[in-house]
Amino acid sequence: MIEKPRRIVPVLLFLLAAAPIVWAAGTAEPELGSRMTLLVLQLAAIVFAVRAGGSLAQKLKLPSVVGELIAGIVLGPYALGTLSLPGLPEGLFPLAKGFAVSPELYALSTVASIILLFSSGLETDINMLLRYSFAGSIIGLGGVIASFGLGAGLGVLLTGQSFFSAPSLFLGIMSTATSVGITARILSDRKKMDSPEGVSILAAAVFDDVLGIVILAVVMGIVSAIGGTGKGLSQLAVLGIAVKAFGIWLGFTALGLVFGKRLSEFLKKLGSETHYPALAFGLALLLAGFFETQGLAMIIGAYIVGISLSRSDIAFLIQDKIKPLYDFFVPIFFATMGMLVDIRLLLDPRVLGFGLAYTAAAIFAKALGCGLPSLFLGFNMKGAIRIGMGMVPRGEVALIVAGIGLAGGILESSIFGVAVLMILVTTLLAPPLFNQAIARPGEGTRKPVKGSSTDSFSVAFPSSEILELVSSGFLREMQREGFFVQLMSIRDEISHIRKGDISISLAKEGSSLRLESAPEDIPFAKAALHEILVALDADFDKLKESQDPEKLRSDLHVAEGRRDPGFRRALSPDCVSVGLKGESKEKVIAELVDLLDKAGKIKNKELLLKDLMEREARMSTGMEHGIALPHARSLGVSKAVIAIGIHKEGVDFGTIDGSPGRIIALIASPADDTAPHMQALASLGAVLGDETRRTKLLAAENDAEAYELLVAK
Repeated sequence: MIEKPRRIVPVLLFLLAAAPIVWAAGTAEPELGSRMTLLVLQLAAIVFAVRAGGSLAQKLKLPSVVGELIAGIVLGPYALGTLSLPGLPEGLFPLAKGFAVSPELYALSTVASIILLFSSGLETDINMLLRYSFAGSIIGLGGVIASFGLGAGLGVLLTGQSFFSAPSLFLGIMSTATSVGITARILSDRKKMDSPEGVSILAAAVFDDVLGIVILAVVMGIVSAIGGTGKGLSQLAVLGIAVKAFGIWLGFTALGLVFGKRLSEFLKKLGSETHYPALAFGLALLLAGFFETQGLAMIIGAYIVGISLSRSDIAFLIQDKIKPLYDFFVPIFFATMGMLVDIRLLLDPRVLGFGLAYTAAAIFAKALGCGLPSLFLGFNMKGAIRIGMGMVPRGEVALIVAGIGLAGGILESSIFGVAVLMILVTTLLAPPLFNQAIARPGEGTRKPVKGSSTDSFSVAFPSSEILELVSSGFLREMQREGFFVQLMSIRDEISHIRKGDISISLAKEGSSLRLESAPEDIPFAKAALHEILVALDADFDKLKESQDPEKLRSDLHVAEGRRDPGFRRALSPDCVSVGLKGESKEKVIAELVDLLDKAGKIKNKELLLKDLMEREARMSTGMEHGIALPHARSLGVSKAVIAIGIHKEGVDFGTIDGSPGRIIALIASPADDTAPHMQALASLGAVLGDETRRTKLLAAENDAEAYELLVAK
């Protein structure tokens, strides 16, 4: 079995392997090949940096986006990126002419922004927006108006330009978009997802996203027509341009919503489940490019394709298939946006003051714009504060808009830095404020709301794979029941399910499923989950009828398998014994576990033994020719381990050919980490199946002799 190498080893190997390429990139002419080489090395550095930054942020109970942004700032051309390296005198991230990063790297971040907004569109619950969100719409509209007005107004005061100037308009739109993922996690943890405040925040966030895209379309239309000054056109002409831009957005959105299901059927006819998610993303790219040619932002087209397919039966499948793309590209986007921040300008007292004022205005605008209308919608002051604080975080959309402004020459580097500062501060400050507001005792409504209290229950499953199977089946069943299902974030593991006055939240936590709802709806949720489990149980019974594991075991013939020597790295001399004495297979397995324990190879002896016995109880691991391979994945070990024993007399192990078990090889791999468990199992079986080696092993007089026979090539 191949043992998991230390993390430093692949890094050192990468640096050694990359050294000649780096040298060549630094000495060759600036041709396409060298530029691509530099891009590849930049991507490698970014991938490691965002992983480290995101993991560190999560350990500090912060959103991973914070760590990814900061990683980009530190790694970028305004910080460590320009440090001279061997073969790279200008650094790994040299300051590009006219723009902070290379066109190639920015192109990748543009693709990432399209993926992000396409995913956001797929997650948008249009049905909930149209049918159930009167209060949410009013709250969302109030927040957008206040945020846009204060943001653009502050731009007028601090830049000296008109309200309709491009920088002012962009400052307005950057402060509008709420990032609800953080709020949704807190609501779920506090079991407040289905409270009046929780439902209103989620509905307002959907409206907020849609309205933010509309405003972006209008602003881009105005900016493309009047340039960066905002002068030269009357207010009537500006209104005409805004109406045209809004009309383009509305027309494509209406067509998408009307023909969305037909579009999904068309995509399904073009290929299998592995093909049409890619074709759907291709449509997002196509419409994104078209919108850019019309003077509107690419992300608007991607968002429209997403919401067009959001009500189709393939929406969840598309989300699942593009998640690997999302997980790879989106952190690169955040890091690239961080690289565009000129921290030298941000430390300037005037710019820093501007940034703090803009951040304060952004927080105040959401708190007031969303909180004040809620007072007229049945909420008291506590509820209004909770709603206002829940709408404060900004995130992905604001960052994309800022990037569009900087790349288009609309925003100066200092204003872009101000936008990033606002995003970071609201992301860091809003969670504790909202957590404190939601934790305060007392109802948030003026009158008691029937069913406003919530209850929850959790079900633990043997593995995350089983959890995924059950949760996806539950969500599909809810859709068939006429419920509207909203995935709060592709990065999150929370789904919101709503129909009429029934509201359920689903959260995946490790290998457990938690469902939260009003107490009177808990029996319904349990019944629905019960039906899913009954259906799966029936499917498993059919599987057992059609496939006989015992017959499959008899056809294994492990001696004929590939003999991969990698397992030898997990086998040490002190884990080999030629003197097994156990009178049953249970006692023999316990002997081998004791052997591993004495060698310091395991962290929880009892847990490992329990997992091994459970696996053995399901079906014997006895093979043929007196070979037995007891094995299990277990949290009782932190790395792959092997113990091999020889039982001279043999013990009943239920082997395929009825022979007594004489050579017993125990294999254990960590349950919470990757390891070639089955590959090692097959390889070890093939090695032990060699008749010559097997005969010599059975005749070995001591442990050392047996070990040498096992590791011999």
